[in-house]
Amino acid sequence: MATASPILARMREIPKGIWVLGCVSLFMDISSELIHALLPVYLVTVMSVSMVTVGIIEGIAEATASIVKIFSGAMSDWLGKRKLLAVIGYGLAAFTKPIFPLAGSVNLLIAARFIDRVGKGIRGAPRDALIADMAPAHMRGGSFGLRQSLDTIGAFLGPLLAIFLMWLTANNFQAVFWVAVIPAFLALALLVFAVHEPPRPTGLRKVKFPLSLPELNSLGSNYWLVVAVATVFSLARFSEAFLILRAQGIGLPLVLIPMVLVLMNVVYALVAYPAGALSDRYHRVTLLIIGFCVLIAADLVLAFADGLVGVGFGVALWGLHLGLTQGLLAALVADTTPQELRGTAFGMFHLTGGLALLAASILAGVLWEGFGAQATFLSGACLTAIALAGLGLLRWYLPALGAFHKPQENA
Repeated sequence: MATASPILARMREIPKGIWVLGCVSLFMDISSELIHALLPVYLVTVMSVSMVTVGIIEGIAEATASIVKIFSGAMSDWLGKRKLLAVIGYGLAAFTKPIFPLAGSVNLLIAARFIDRVGKGIRGAPRDALIADMAPAHMRGGSFGLRQSLDTIGAFLGPLLAIFLMWLTANNFQAVFWVAVIPAFLALALLVFAVHEPPRPTGLRKVKFPLSLPELNSLGSNYWLVVAVATVFSLARFSEAFLILRAQGIGLPLVLIPMVLVLMNVVYALVAYPAGALSDRYHRVTLLIIGFCVLIAADLVLAFADGLVGVGFGVALWGLHLGLTQGLLAALVADTTPQELRGTAFGMFHLTGGLALLAASILAGVLWEGFGAQATFLSGACLTAIALAGLGLLRWYLPALGAFHKPQENA
């Protein structure tokens, strides 16, 4: 009890605005995961599309969000304001949710997924930069971890609700998609009325051209090294849609398919905040190394599992690796960039990761179609091992990167 109290006590010190942003993410993720937990199976079983098409749709959707993030992040630096763009992004996602139940063709579903991800792209980098602006330097890991935990709670409540609604409606996909509209608009209302952007610090440099070569160079070599390692890591992290398809292939009943994302996200939510808080007290890169190792283990388990228990264990490991990596990578971006360029920095970070995810999802679909699930997950393990080697070199040559620094006492 005594050992847990410092981490729990620090939660109360996290600024209120970060808690509210976490709740915004929670409601929007309930909405999104109500749809996304069922969408791969809906595409394959109802729309009769191929595994390759699923990979392309998922990859394009996430890459679209990542491409948009670089421009919205840079715009937030140019404007010197973050909340406005976050509201536009969450609003676009909310107003496009009704397209999913109304779509009668694959093309309309692709359009809906595309527009929804454009909204995600617009809000992502400004929101992350806003968190970095709000969070005290010695609590960045915990702040990003808290938002990630709340976001991920929504990510498993959504599939749980999907399971109940699929049972209640006798597998009526459209009815479940309509329910997803409600929490999306709750998230938008919370952001508009309860989040207050902190004033811009006096004397902070005005950025006129955030995406110009001089400004990108001013982000520094440490930042670009973090981006390089994270990009290779993203090549190993293909869409979670393939976890769903792996479980379906091993014999999981249709009504229980959302349990895959529930299990993954429960583990993710439980780990994200403690991992972030620990990274504020110890070394972020060391914890990331552990997270990369966990992903290799997850890929190996999912490659060779021959039953639902084995697949479930692999999915839990997948959630564990997410909790150990995603908030920490975001905190490293904040650690290595000046405040006036945080939007651009997060945008570039998400852009490179999203393009890598596009390639990874397409590759996963091709490997699955041509060689089966085992080849897909083994390729992920190999790519993660390459990223792990790069992270190890980063830890060796830049020991100060990600190291814990005590906050200065007030004079």
